[in-house]
Amino acid sequence: MAKLKKNLKLFDVYAISTGAMFSSGLFLLPGIAAAQTGSSIVLAYLLAGVLILPAMLSIAELSTAMPRSGGSYFIVDRAMGPLIGMIGGLGTWIALVLKSAFALIGMGAYLGIFFDVPIVPLAVALTVGFGVLNLVGAKESSGLQNFLVSVLLILLGVFVAQGLATLFFDPTATASAAGAADAGGESREFLTDGIGGLMATVGMVFVSYAGLTKVTSVAEEVENPDRNIPLAMILSLATATTLYCVGVYVMNAVLDPEVFYTDLTPVATAAEAFNSWLPGDIGVMMMVVAAIAAFASTGNAGVMSASRYPFAMARDKLMPPAFGEISAKGIPVWAVIGTVVTMIVCLVTLDIAAVAKLASAFQLILFALICVAVIVMRESKLEFYRPGFRSPLYPWVQIAGVLISGWLIWKMGWLAVGFSLALVVLAVVAYKLYAADKVSRRGAIRHVWARLGRTRHHELGHELRRVASYEGLRDEDAFKRLFDEAIELDLAGPMSFEEMLVHASDLLANDVDVDTWDLMECFLEQNRIGMMPIEDQGAVPHHLYHGLDAHKMLIVRVDGGVSLELDEATTHVAYAGRISTFVFVLSPDDNPAQHYRFVSEIANRLHGQEPFDPKRPPVYISSDNSPPRSTARL
Repeated sequence: MAKLKKNLKLFDVYAISTGAMFSSGLFLLPGIAAAQTGSSIVLAYLLAGVLILPAMLSIAELSTAMPRSGGSYFIVDRAMGPLIGMIGGLGTWIALVLKSAFALIGMGAYLGIFFDVPIVPLAVALTVGFGVLNLVGAKESSGLQNFLVSVLLILLGVFVAQGLATLFFDPTATASAAGAADAGGESREFLTDGIGGLMATVGMVFVSYAGLTKVTSVAEEVENPDRNIPLAMILSLATATTLYCVGVYVMNAVLDPEVFYTDLTPVATAAEAFNSWLPGDIGVMMMVVAAIAAFASTGNAGVMSASRYPFAMARDKLMPPAFGEISAKGIPVWAVIGTVVTMIVCLVTLDIAAVAKLASAFQLILFALICVAVIVMRESKLEFYRPGFRSPLYPWVQIAGVLISGWLIWKMGWLAVGFSLALVVLAVVAYKLYAADKVSRRGAIRHVWARLGRTRHHELGHELRRVASYEGLRDEDAFKRLFDEAIELDLAGPMSFEEMLVHASDLLANDVDVDTWDLMECFLEQNRIGMMPIEDQGAVPHHLYHGLDAHKMLIVRVDGGVSLELDEATTHVAYAGRISTFVFVLSPDDNPAQHYRFVSEIANRLHGQEPFDPKRPPVYISSDNSPPRSTARL
């Protein structure tokens, strides 16, 4: 399976998330939103930042458990099955394409302050440029993203600091603003339309934080995702909430309400009001540069993250296989090209501003599905579901996330809901016509049903183990020590699995001072329930054993092989043939996370991605295969 390179560090992830949030939410929307609720616009942005927390915490947990390209698509697919995955993946891809295209259109509003530029051709040219940059490599694209976000944050910091200084230390400016408000006939009423208007405004500005979740689509390319994904999201949300609230406060305080409520470039207008001490239009030009950086960073992050959805879906046979191909640099070439072409078509043929607003409702549906996915994955009790970050206050946070999403969708109106339902129908039709006969996997929800006496789908446990191996080991030294201290055993075969297991269990039991037959029964049970990974070069019997003080490994090679007869109804692999290598892993039951990392890494190597060639010589036993009564520590 094609794998992407892990090139993204903490600041790269932070820049993708932060850059995706600062575009229309700060540079276009504040005046329109303030017209609905008055000075409580600051409270609306703060409440929206709080309400995104359940979705953020759920996404952080799922992304560290399953750091794969396609982010929210992969999460929803593995939790609830490929049909729901197709709905989430295709719908999110279209929504991201529209949002990214809208960001590039938004640049025209600010460029229009100084230049008479054709907006759509400019947006098409920028789309092509970002597409080319993404084809060069994720690291190069993230380098530009880091630069754009750095410029944006510096200029917004200057805007906020200058605005607060003007309001608190320049009484004449404050008095002038108040006088302008009185003269204009508009008051700075806190709730111009009551609580209902405030709540409707919260729903409007909530989508300004939706870019926070774009990091999930590049999770497979993140170094140390257990740390970097949740930390980057938390830092990004804190940055965005602070700058949104303080920035909107400054705009609301400085500008005449009559001007503010109809202004499509409120940041530039506010900068002009309190930067009059600067020569010429330098203050306004600084904010135009900030706006360009914001919209460009959103467009670039959009191309990068949106392209990972068709790539991930192609790997899962939900889209044509060409989208799953990657270049020598680890770039999903056709997925990037397909995303860029789709953006260009949308820019040329659609009213992007109107359609992008409607697509926001689908993002809320996705947030609800992600919160449900956390509940499904936890209640499935899958052994290999081991997130590096766990959402606190489970399941109340997830229940709150579902209710918040439903309430906000209701506030957005029937037109937005209708557009989202159209995306759902499109995805269902695409699944039935193209993918239904190509996929056989089931979601983790089958494991929840199994606890109620229904069918369990073991392939998902196998896949989660494989996904865990993609993350790499958290402790390379411990894994190396495990190999260095491994016992190795050669047996003359062929023989049955049970015969081989007698020898292996006796050798391990003597080493750790436990009962041989009890240990053998533990390994047999893992095989019976389908949790023994079986790969091209061998198998990995494993068990968490109470009372051990260290991890143990035994490598068994059987000349002539071991015949495995596995029941397809109770295992994740229908395997026919003989296996000659078995790597037994026995671990203390108080450290399951590290145990499963070891098992995943060993299975990954047995799969052929790395040669499985231990350096130490084997421990031979007698030619009649009588079990040994002592162990040899190498």
